[in-house]
Amino acid sequence: MDYLAHNIAVNLNRCRKSHGWSLDVTSEQTGVSKSMLAQIERGAANPSIGTLGKIASGLRISFDQLISPPPMDTILVDVEQTAPIKSEPGSYRVWNCFPYEDNQIIEIYRIDLAPGGVYHSGSHGERTREYISVTSGEVSVSIEAKEYRIKESCCFRFESDCPHDYCGCSDGTSSMLVFFVSY
Repeated sequence: MDYLAHNIAVNLNRCRKSHGWSLDVTSEQTGVSKSMLAQIERGAANPSIGTLGKIASGLRISFDQLISPPPMDTILVDVEQTAPIKSEPGSYRVWNCFPYEDNQIIEIYRIDLAPGGVYHSGSHGERTREYISVTSGEVSVSIEAKEYRIKESCCFRFESDCPHDYCGCSDGTSSMLVFFVSY
């Protein structure tokens, strides 16, 4: 099944069930046969644009809601079981927990810094804000020649439209979650 057929199958099933409708009721509301709806939900049919329009109208959703990637209800990321996307032995490791492509709004990273380890980050572009939550240790963030120290269990926010550096300031590994938000 291709991605578009998958999206339609999942979204049709989810929307139909959120209305509490059986296939019979959905058929009545959309004007699409029960057997065709069942085939679409299984990914076994390639419905026409007209059929998709009837389904969207009958479910009272936009056409885009029917064909877009379905929402991901739950995802568990065990960082310890994944490879870092960037690393410098004895300095830092970076994991991309939730990429920007997942939702087009936010991106979440975990960064571990060794004592004295430095991670250089470039600008993330205009209208990008960065939020940091230090989960262990202490981290120094340098932005345009100004240094901010963030202790464990503290959070920090800044406009990330310029280069900046993170430095581990603890005797052990410092860890933080970094959230990039486009606005």
